[in-house]
Order: sequence, then structure tokens, then C-alpha cells
Amino acid sequence: MSARSGEPAIETVGLVKTFGEKRAVDGVDLTVPAGTVYGVLGPNGAGKTTTVKMLATLLRPDGGQARVFGLDVVRQADAVRGRVSLTGQYASVDEDLTGTENLVLLARLLGHRKAAAGERAARLLDAFGLTEAAGRQVKTYSGGMRRRLDIAASILNTPDLLFLDEPTTGLDPRSRNQVWEIVRAVVAQGTTVLLTTQYLEEADQLAGRIAVIDNGRVIAEGTPGELKSSVGSGAVHVRLRDGRQRPEAQRLLAGALRTSVRIEADPVALTARLLPQDSTAGPAELASRALAELAAAGITVDDFSLGQPSLDEVFLTLTEKKTGKKQEAVA
Repeated sequence: MSARSGEPAIETVGLVKTFGEKRAVDGVDLTVPAGTVYGVLGPNGAGKTTTVKMLATLLRPDGGQARVFGLDVVRQADAVRGRVSLTGQYASVDEDLTGTENLVLLARLLGHRKAAAGERAARLLDAFGLTEAAGRQVKTYSGGMRRRLDIAASILNTPDLLFLDEPTTGLDPRSRNQVWEIVRAVVAQGTTVLLTTQYLEEADQLAGRIAVIDNGRVIAEGTPGELKSSVGSGAVHVRLRDGRQRPEAQRLLAGALRTSVRIEADPVALTARLLPQDSTAGPAELASRALAELAAAGITVDDFSLGQPSLDEVFLTLTEKKTGKKQEAVA
């Protein structure tokens, strides 16, 4: 059953969940368009997984309302379960069974006849690049292979809504890219995906819209481009020829751009976020002036780029504003 035209896949108003005195989810409002990847971004403990569990009917909300394709997650929980699937942070397949045995068993439990279950399992194993490993016990699989099998298990019956809760945690870059391709393929088939992640690049790569959650609350929401624009008009990245000149370059850039300048792990690199200023000069002109000051001081720049702030910078800026103190990184 597909969503009615224009009906959101998910809609929450003031969603709350408490554990003792802790409000793990503290008034979350979300609207997730059908047929998209919607990212929920935040550090460990932000409330992402708790929100997903309420939407998937695994936890009962303590306040607010939540609907999935117009169905109330409390009063119509059985109907919601018939339209969603959840892949959690850890593989839920049986390690002592083979890849084929896992999928056939789950397909049979979902009501497929024996022959149909085998055919469905074989198609998914092939689509996810697991055919050669299909006859091996899952305990012999790599982390990336287990993750792909887990997602395959989630779409044995194609869901209208797939919850992916930090699906690439602990995976190497190659395996992460493989999971991303699977997510794109699932959405191309018409499934809506709610993706929770603490990887900023993952949200940037996959999600059409992103909600940033911190301490159980949505602190920002929009497209990746909108979120980046909200914290500044650009980011200047500079690499110097002589790393010994970096402290002086940092001072000059901070003065010319009237913003803080971050020292990168690369011993010759600096990054400055351009903030809106009382000036008619655009980002390119401001950056040119700053580079001219470096040249006048005898500081040679080997590489320079001007672009939008990264989602890393967006998250750090938003959480600094919310807490009033600087955050070191996303956990």
C-alpha cells in the first residue's frame, strides 16, 4: 500500500520519551517526505535511536504524537508494523546459519512459500554481491558483508519505510560505500528511508533533508545546502609552503576575515569559516584580500580553495550555539 499523494511518510509533533528523570527525546517535530532519504544526524546519546524505536512501535512515546503514513504509532501499531522494517546498529542475523539459510528462514517466517523464499533469497544475495558467500556461515563474513546481509533481510518484503539506525558504524570506507549504494537502490524502488547517523559525510551523501538532533531536541532542519548556508557564506582552506609560518598566517587571516581560523591536523593547513559581514564584499573578494595580506607578509600559499562549510562545521557551530560552549567533535 503506497502513501496517498502528498502524505508524509513520517510526521511527529512534540514527541517525548523519558527514562527516569532523563528526557531522551524532548519534543521532537519531524516531517519526512515519502520516497526520500531523510537523515537524522547527531552524536551518541542525542536521542536518534530512541526516536526510531518509537516510530517503529518498539517503544511507546510518553508524550506528543507520531504518525507513519497517517497511522498513529500507538493506536494503530499493528498496521504501522506491516509497512515498516528496521535495521538496527548491530547485525540481527544468525551467525551459525549461512547467508542463504538466514534469508530463507526469515522469508518463510514472513509467509513466503518454500520455493518463493529460495528465489527471493537468491535474488537479494546476488543484488548485494553475496552470492559467492551464500553457502558460508555468517560468522565467517566481514563486517561489511554482515551489514549488507542484514539490510537484505530487512527488505525481503519490500517495506514502505525502512529505518536504518547507524547502518555503517564500524565499517571501513569501501564497505560504507557499498552500503550507500544499496540505500540508493532501495529508495529508487520507492521505499522511504529514515537514516540515523553520526557520520556527517554519510548524511551529506545520502539525505535530501537532514534533522540535527542534540540532547533530544531538533536544533536545525533542512537540506544539506540550507544547513551549510545557515552558518556562513563559505569556508577558506589554505595550505602553506612553510609550516613554521602558520601561527603568523593564522593571525593575519583572522584579522582580514574577522573570524576564527582553525589549525588542521595537516601541519601546513588552515581553515576559516566566512561569516556574514557588514560589507558588500562577497566570499571570493574577502578571500582574495586575505590572500593578498599573506603574500604581502612573505607567506607563500601552495594551495587554496573556497567552498561551502562542511557538515562538520555546521554541526559544531549549531551545537556551540545551543550549549554556549565549544564542542570538539561528533562522537
